[in-house]
Parts: sequence; C-alpha cells; structure tokens
Amino acid sequence: LVHCKMVKFSPLSLTLFLASSPLSVAFAPPMALRNAAAAGSKLSMSADEFTVGVLGDLHMDPRKMEDYETGRDQWKPIIDGAKDSHGNVAVVSLGDLGESKSVYPDETNELFAGTTGCHELAAEFLSSFGVPYELVGGNHDLEGIDEFDTDKGNLDMFLRVHDKPSPNFVREIAEKTLLVGLTSTVFREAKYTSHEVTIDDEQMKWFEDTVTSHPSSEGWKIFVFTHAPPNGSGLRVLQENHVVNGCCWLNHSDDKKCRKFIELVRENRCIKAWFSGHFHLGQDYQDSITFPTIDPELGPYPNRGSCVFVQTSVMRGGTSRDGRQQSRLIRGNKDGFEICTVDHQNDGKIRLDATISYTDSNHEIGVYAHEDEAYDHDKYFKVYAPCAGDEKHPPDAGFRQYSSEDSTLLINEEVNEETVAWWRLACGRVLGLLNGMLIEYDPSTLAPLGLVVGADELVGKRIAVIDSGEDAECVISDLEEGMEGAECTVVDGREQAVVLFDEGDDSFVVVQPNEDGSYWRKIVRNKMVRMKEVRRMKAAQEFAKQTSKNDDVEVVSSWGPYTSTAGTAKRTGVAGLTTPSSK
Repeated sequence: LVHCKMVKFSPLSLTLFLASSPLSVAFAPPMALRNAAAAGSKLSMSADEFTVGVLGDLHMDPRKMEDYETGRDQWKPIIDGAKDSHGNVAVVSLGDLGESKSVYPDETNELFAGTTGCHELAAEFLSSFGVPYELVGGNHDLEGIDEFDTDKGNLDMFLRVHDKPSPNFVREIAEKTLLVGLTSTVFREAKYTSHEVTIDDEQMKWFEDTVTSHPSSEGWKIFVFTHAPPNGSGLRVLQENHVVNGCCWLNHSDDKKCRKFIELVRENRCIKAWFSGHFHLGQDYQDSITFPTIDPELGPYPNRGSCVFVQTSVMRGGTSRDGRQQSRLIRGNKDGFEICTVDHQNDGKIRLDATISYTDSNHEIGVYAHEDEAYDHDKYFKVYAPCAGDEKHPPDAGFRQYSSEDSTLLINEEVNEETVAWWRLACGRVLGLLNGMLIEYDPSTLAPLGLVVGADELVGKRIAVIDSGEDAECVISDLEEGMEGAECTVVDGREQAVVLFDEGDDSFVVVQPNEDGSYWRKIVRNKMVRMKEVRRMKAAQEFAKQTSKNDDVEVVSSWGPYTSTAGTAKRTGVAGLTTPSSK
C-alpha cells in the first residue's frame, strides 16, 4: 500500500493494511536505532507530507510490558508505510514515562517514575519504533526522589538518557512544518503541588521566540506538544482531580504564566495544533478535540486562534481513567491534516476523528468525523464550563446578575451538588458553583482554576456577594483589632465580600481572597514537604505509643500560616482540632 495524500487516504484502507502487515520484533538498542533511522530518512520523497505518532502517558512498569509491546507492534505497520511513502515520520511521547510506585515492592519502596532505570526502559521502548522520537517531560518524569537530590540532577539524567540537548525540542517534520515540545522541569522545588506541569522561564521565552519567528504569513505551521494542556484549550478535564489540586493546566498556579500560552495561540496563527496527555482520558469524546472556531449558530466564538487542541489517551490497561487504551495519529500535507485514533483494544484499528483543512495561512475548517461515543454512559466526566456569550449569544443560564438596587448578588437557595451558577466579582475574578463546590474560573477563558470552598463546607449554605468598602475612601479604624497604625490606600474598583451563610444556625463565613487577589486555595503542597510531614507524624505516633498510658492515642498536626485578621500573633490553635471548638 502507498501512503496517499490525506485527502485521498481512507481509514478503511489503512485498517486493511494493518491486518496484512508483519509485526515488529523485540526492542532494539536505543541510540543505534535512532541514528540509523535518522540516516535513512527520505525527506526528499515528498516535502509537504508527514506522519506523526503521538503517545500519551506511558507509566511503564517492567512487570507489565505486554500492552506496550502490543501497542508498538500495532504502530509499526503505520510507521513503515509512511516511511516508504514519504519518509517524514516521527514519534512524540507526551511524558510521564514510568509508574509512580515501586515496581519491586518486595525489594524497595523507591518509586519507579523518574529513575534512571525508568528512563532507560522508556528510551529503549521509544527507540524500537524505528523512527526518530521526540519527548516532553511530564509531572512524574523528575520523580526519582530517592536517586537524585535535586531537580537539576534528575533533569540532566533525563536529557542524557534520551539524547536531548535541552528540555524543549523543535523538529522540521516537513516543509515549513515544525514539531515543537516543552518539558516540565520542576518537581522537588514546586511551590505548591509537585504534580503541576511547570514550563520554566527559559523555555517559555524560547517558545515565544520560536512561534513569532515562524509566522503563518510565511507559510509556517507549528504543532505543539506538552504533557498538560494550556488554560483555554477547552478540553475535557477532571474537576475532582487535576482542577481542585491545581495541576490541570501548564503553569497552573501562576496566573500570568498560565494565561501566557493561550495568549500566544491567539496572537500567532502559525500554531495549528496542540497535543497533550495528563488526564488519562480516552479519545471517544468530541471535547477530547476542540476547534479554533465553530459555526456562529452553535455558540460563541471560542477565541483559540488557529489552533486545534487534542487530548491523548494511554496505551496500557490499568492506567486509564475510563478504560480506553488509545494513541493519536497525525497525517498531514500542505492542504491540512487529519487527527486519528489508534485503538489498542481493537487490534490497532484506525479511526478518523477530525479533518482540518487550511483555507489560507490564518484560517482553517475543522470537521468531526465521529459522534461522541461516550456521551450517554460516562456522565462522570461531563464537566460544566461557564459560557459568557458574545454579540449573538447571551451568557449561559448559570450566569448570575447583581441587584440593580444595592449591587448585591444573592444565591438565595441552599447550595447542593446540582446547583450551577457563576458570577464576576468587581475585581475581575470569576467564581462559580459546581458539584457542591465553589470554584474559581479564569476571567478570560472561563477555564476552571481551582477549589475555593469544598462541598463539605458549602452544601446547605447560601451565598451573598456584598459591598465591603467605599471607592477611594479610608474605612480603616485604629480601634479595629489588627489595624492599629494602618495607612489608607486608594482602592481601584468596588471592594466586595463573599459571604456563606446558614439561616438555620445563623452562621456567617467570609471567604477571604489569597494575598495575590485570587480565591482558589493552593491546598495540595510540594510532595517532598508532604513526605517529610508524614514521617514526622509516624515518629510522633511511635513516641505517643511509648509515652502515653492509653492504647488509643490520636496524633494531629497543626499548620500555618494564617488563621485570623489580627495584626499581632497571639493564638495558633485550630478550633475543634488543637483547641476546643468555639463560635
């Protein structure tokens, strides 16, 4: 079979080709294969055609290699056919290469992810596809915490084993078509959760320079690969996991850096597609692919530049959150590209998911090729997202308005897990209700940022957003505890308070913003810090057993830093936990 141009290539013919092709043999040495593949490239055969295999989170476990070998064997005929047809072929791994647990539990408690052994196994596997491979690091790829003391030491090994000169990569896969990748480089030094996918400043500057120096007006097309997607991608996410833990989007915990990626997408029409993994979700949902524009009759303009965002699933059973085992296939030429699924549970069958046709250097048309196969039976993953509307469309039904009489916003019904509402604060921040939780959303993209108040504290309460100050006037009193000697400052905009109240017990709780003005709570902290805290707790429990006369002794922790508005440190107790409960 000859690999035809994408406008003539049918999924059926590819499936027939797969059924009749020989499968590959065992792994080959990594460097030898990579060099041989590069030396044998046939780039001159067809300058504009290209094929890319995209592999999601591998989480390799040396005890469970069958799915990897099967998946690789399903890929080989696709890759070999593309090599014979045009030669512009590569494989891209989206990171998280190893299992984040001990794979030899009888011998050690050391996590496998991020270790030298993990990356050597992954390099051997990725090299066995017979074409050059590119790689971006995910949130688990520097997790070799027992082997390496620093992120730099772990990263240096990662680069050496995979023969990468730098964490980022760029490959011209076809004429004026670039593959660009960015790697997460922080784990031990993470300010908050270690599982945030963090692109460092040096890579961000390089990325901006790369996209701005390859403009669409000159015919350039860029396909981006990162472990997590950027804020504003519109992809299906896990509200109960990545969103509330602050590790959903690239550089999630930094407002400015988190938003930078979608701003670059909007400003640079050369970015045609962005592939990510991280969520371990399958590819059978239509919102596993989002288009840069939609029919105006169907909804507001999504403002995603010229970029198609694509979620990628996993290869091995046991690592999927919805049971799917799938990879992505890109087939492209000068006229556009196709996004396909390689179904590892169905003998590697290829399904056409979407076709994107270029109308000019700045515009394209995207068409879904299959219905949302998981819509009816997988409601767990159906996540509500606020919609602000546009000139043709009003905001969605969940949008709440302020009272015209007193500028107060009131959710005057008891919040339950079915309550859906969202509103904008005067400062520009956006809050909303979902699954019984108070969530903060990005003001520009309305993508979820994180948890503000959990369902355990919110369900059954009502919410009021009220004015709490006067514009440009000082409302501080020296008689107010903690405000002695404070100086007045001019406030931009209306100051507000978000209040939770319960009419049944007359309780009223003010939800204070963070120091940076955001509301979502960075509850999950650095993994290294949490591991040390667990060790301290275990030591205290042993001490308690030896010291106390009681057999059943409870050991609790106390944390800082802030529990009151007082300006003088007087109390550190947590009512109901380390001190008696009180109102």
